[in-house]
Amino acid sequence: MRNCANRLVLSASLASLAIVLAAPAFAQEAAAAAPAEEEAAPPAQEIVVTGSLIQRPNNTAVSPIVTVGEAAIKESGTATLQDALNQMPSFTAGGNAATGGQGSGGRASINLHGLGTNRNLVLLDGRRLPVSDINGNVDINILPDAIIGGIDAITGGASAIYGSDAMSGVVNFKTIRSFNGIKMDVMNSISEKGDAYKFNGSLALGTSFADDRGHVIAAFSYAKQDPVLSGSRDFFLDKVPSSFIGYGAFVPSATNTPDATVLTNLFNAYGVAGARNPLASNLGFNDDGTLFTQSGALNYKGYNGTNGYAVVGGNVRMPVGQQGNLLNALNRKTAFLKADYELAPSLTAYGQFMFVDLNVNTNSGGSLTQFTTLTTIPVTNPFIPNDLKTVLASRPNAAAPFAWSGRYVGVPWKNWDENYQVQQYMAGLKGEITSGWNFDVFASYDQSIHNQIMHNAVLKSRVQTLLNAADGGKSICAGGFNPFGNANALSLSPACQAYITKDTFSQERLSQTQVQGQVNGKLFDLGAGPAQIAVVADWRKNTYAFSPDSDMTALSGWAPGANVEAFTATIAVPEKSISVKELAGQIDVPLLADKPFFKELAIGAAARVSDYSVTGSVKSYEFDARWRPTDSLLFRGSYQRAVRAPNIGELYSPPSGSQLVIGTPPTSLGDPCDSRSTARIVNGVPTANAAQVAALCVAQGVPSGAISTYQFPTTATGQTIAGSTSVTPETADTFNVGFVFNSPATSGFLSDFSVSVDYYNIKIKNVISAVPGLTVLSKCYNLDGSNPTYAASNAYCGLISRDSTTGQILTVSTPYQNLGGVKTDGIEAQVHWGTRAGFIGQSAKVYIDSAIGWLHSYKVQLLPGAAFLDYTGISVGGTNPGSVPSRATPRWRALTTFGVKSDVVGFGLRWRYQSAMKDVSSVLTPTNAQVGVPAYALWDLFGSVKVSKAFELRGGVTNLFNKSLPFVASSQNGTDTAQYDAIGRSFYIGAKLNF
Repeated sequence: MRNCANRLVLSASLASLAIVLAAPAFAQEAAAAAPAEEEAAPPAQEIVVTGSLIQRPNNTAVSPIVTVGEAAIKESGTATLQDALNQMPSFTAGGNAATGGQGSGGRASINLHGLGTNRNLVLLDGRRLPVSDINGNVDINILPDAIIGGIDAITGGASAIYGSDAMSGVVNFKTIRSFNGIKMDVMNSISEKGDAYKFNGSLALGTSFADDRGHVIAAFSYAKQDPVLSGSRDFFLDKVPSSFIGYGAFVPSATNTPDATVLTNLFNAYGVAGARNPLASNLGFNDDGTLFTQSGALNYKGYNGTNGYAVVGGNVRMPVGQQGNLLNALNRKTAFLKADYELAPSLTAYGQFMFVDLNVNTNSGGSLTQFTTLTTIPVTNPFIPNDLKTVLASRPNAAAPFAWSGRYVGVPWKNWDENYQVQQYMAGLKGEITSGWNFDVFASYDQSIHNQIMHNAVLKSRVQTLLNAADGGKSICAGGFNPFGNANALSLSPACQAYITKDTFSQERLSQTQVQGQVNGKLFDLGAGPAQIAVVADWRKNTYAFSPDSDMTALSGWAPGANVEAFTATIAVPEKSISVKELAGQIDVPLLADKPFFKELAIGAAARVSDYSVTGSVKSYEFDARWRPTDSLLFRGSYQRAVRAPNIGELYSPPSGSQLVIGTPPTSLGDPCDSRSTARIVNGVPTANAAQVAALCVAQGVPSGAISTYQFPTTATGQTIAGSTSVTPETADTFNVGFVFNSPATSGFLSDFSVSVDYYNIKIKNVISAVPGLTVLSKCYNLDGSNPTYAASNAYCGLISRDSTTGQILTVSTPYQNLGGVKTDGIEAQVHWGTRAGFIGQSAKVYIDSAIGWLHSYKVQLLPGAAFLDYTGISVGGTNPGSVPSRATPRWRALTTFGVKSDVVGFGLRWRYQSAMKDVSSVLTPTNAQVGVPAYALWDLFGSVKVSKAFELRGGVTNLFNKSLPFVASSQNGTDTAQYDAIGRSFYIGAKLNF
């Protein structure tokens, strides 16, 4: 704790000395702002523009491009590149340090326009990066910060230019150019509470040789991020109440019910008057051996508001929100090397190598007996309390084992170590074929090995062995296993902890091989400049293999689940591969130049044919135009037919388990069979279809004797996702039109003013997606009118698996299918204004930069032929990072910087804004809509100072006013930590050294 306090004092003190700002947060686009001094190109050099295969003598782009400079990345105060990008209005939070609580890797993925993390393409210097998972996502955690000189984000489709995956856009990370010398950069940050410590350090070395014919850059970086427990923030202390508790509970069976009179007499003896319904509540175990009702908390003698327990709505619960990580622990080491050598005046060889060792630790709190197949306790168990023996003896079949629920509070929290080792090798040749014609050919191979260890995985078979043992397992491990009461559960001996747990090991192996050749040339000249063409041919192959731990498969004997508690079974996948051969071309034709009202007029087109080994041939194409009536004004627009072929995950992914958050009725959807569900009762009055819902539930497996009082015990259940080779490619029509204006004034108040405004429209058909679990429940139980006869044979009802004894949902199958469509449109604008501020200093400048996004519409068709649902301005809450709809679709988002800078110092404020949203229940269950999310805004203070020509210091405060988290009704934890700042006010300081 002393170390944390010392780091806090140091960070706060240094930050207060360095509250300054060096540069605007972003450029309008490549055409709207001059390149930084260190990246300035020679006047005659042609530039490859992100989003184009054509080399041009200027930076004109026909697609809207957001450019984030190196200074802006450093000044964001974030530990990862992805977190810096997520501040821009074009991006929706994908996977980041606040996701991955169930062992999904904690990957940092990009999500443009909320269309999914696998519908945009991530590049490094225009070339594909190694994929990091089976769904083709790129984890940008692997990028070494030391070599990133800037980021270009195309916020529109680019499939014809770059190939599949570029439906919603492209993010191109640009490495620093060749240099001679050494660059060092370090950053520390910490929250005002003394936690959330982060460190980034990088070293880059560059040199030239052979009379400047050769160049080498080597870069190394190290990043560390400490975990932050949810329980360290008061917001989570009562979120979200689960009925799986450390005290344990007897789950009554509707087919073997205890005698009501016996139960009533027992509670009367406790001093609790009134008749007791044996099916109305699970019976918990006080530490003194007496019983209590979980529902109603009658005779409850345990913790309330402390030690992880709370009585919520009169019911005994363990809020799960306080048990996991707000931020995952991260440790990353990277090495990067690139070199080029001029073999001849018109021939250059180049190569690149990257190695990443990334470790992420995630956890989800205590292990649960949540799903799927539960263990049971025989009546011969010696630890059964006497009062429970009395209740058990009153059952018609007194000798039958009984079901129990509980949380393994005596076992250390299960957590996952995710280790990624990524390697990429690339070599190529480029040069001049003849005057005006160039070529570039390269080959690359990358490999990603993902080793996943689940620590403290509780094995059902071992638990069952101890429960069945005549001595309660004392002869197997010291003390045996006593699940009756919180004190007993916490007293589990180290020997028994070791006996019922193990570290499971699973491994994913992914590889990507690609060969690409490109030829660029000049064709004809209509008087406005030469028409140019680019032709690209490439071949790419991706492979995937998965080896799960044997206890995580259905073969472990606990089907449909695994032998690991709270884990849905998976299967091994032998090596699978898909490959593609592609041919693409692009042409750019200048029509007019230097004419009145036509300083520039040009058109362009692109086309691509891709032949996939599994799904066959697909075509994409693009048309674009640009018109510059004057030097200061550019109009641009493009139309594109984009295509995305299914990836390996969508084709071959094994059945993989995760949690499906359904919430607790009536405040959330929950299990529609639950007696509290709005499908059955509203304001204490049965719904018109309550009897039909109940009949359907009984037909599915809910015991008829329990249906009147049936309750699903927790907030989440199992979800099983699996690939399918029947899915077909997605297609999309993307359209954008806009303008860029740079003030023609050379002096005065508006001499440094520019604005760009772009309208985008994206429509995707045949969307490949896992069927949303909440949609399965809504459609099976006719919550949206799609099963009016309440037939158990309904296709969506067939995706729900229930326990035959308790009726509880075991798992909801959500297979990949071509489900429907997504269509979205909106406007994105970027504004820059600056003016000299001589009253501050000779080189001082005051400026404002703002990026603004307005979402006109975001609609999703969940099933073929179904109506589109309007998700505009909707908070979906915590969801799969790549899912559609995305976790949040606010109408307005903005990032605005107010700053002052000079040659030496600067300072500024950054304002991050998001408009209010409705809860997703307003779409899925509009008659029972929950409270929405209010408008959310953060202010940051940040800046830098040049101590000397070689040394620069920066620092700042993020979430300056300590804005609290908003409540998100649809989220399991009551908020969305991937979308909002859960840490609070934090301080950072960094330093850069060049020599």
